[in-house]
Amino acid sequence: MLKIENLHASTGGKEILKGVNLTVQDGEIHAVMGLNGAGKSTLSNVIVGHPAYEVTQGSITWDGKNLLALSPEERAHEGIFLSFQQPTEIPGVSMVNFMRAALNAKRKYQGLDPMSAGDFLKLMREKRAIVELDSKLASRSVNEGFSGGEKKRNEIFQMAMLEPKLAILDETDSGLDVDALRIVAEGFNRLRRPETSAIVITHYQRLLDYLKPDVVHVLIDGRIVKTAGPELATEIENRGFDWIRNELENKE
Repeated sequence: MLKIENLHASTGGKEILKGVNLTVQDGEIHAVMGLNGAGKSTLSNVIVGHPAYEVTQGSITWDGKNLLALSPEERAHEGIFLSFQQPTEIPGVSMVNFMRAALNAKRKYQGLDPMSAGDFLKLMREKRAIVELDSKLASRSVNEGFSGGEKKRNEIFQMAMLEPKLAILDETDSGLDVDALRIVAEGFNRLRRPETSAIVITHYQRLLDYLKPDVVHVLIDGRIVKTAGPELATEIENRGFDWIRNELENKE
């Protein structure tokens, strides 16, 4: 599904990613862990096409297509979804209008007719229930006045509406209490289909306890330096990242 080879990327004239290699197959969940500044969020932003990041070397292939040749809008329509670490408030734009515009833009890209108002509202009710998003929040402006947990639920609700092939969860667990974390994680799990993949960016194991990744990667100084199974997240929880740094230094 997604293949990243020797990816180098910069922002503001500073190189952040220094040769990332990562392959995500259909249905797999990959966790990316690392300290602040390692390049985790840069990786997610490059995948979705954030204009502030420049790819200087390497390639990203998505279902056989050159992802780097696609605009951010085309990448979204192709089925790539990013759940932001800090979701943006959009005053004056209702959730209903926002989601209907996004859904119908994707349908147009796929050559489908717009969804009728009745069908859209029915779908919205069904998906809202998955993440226990209050109906009053769904009728308000996008994220305006939402708590941190409500914003994160809203992100998963948007994912539910758009049904992406690849979901990138960029520190979705940040700032969530235990109950909100459970609701968000369980909502994501209910939305998964056999072909749905995810890249989960996190500092902690607690989200991974719910999502149960197939593979865990450690990103340090712009490179993936260690890859293993879910047990790696447990080891990091217990020992931190210093032991991985020490391993790298000893190899050198």
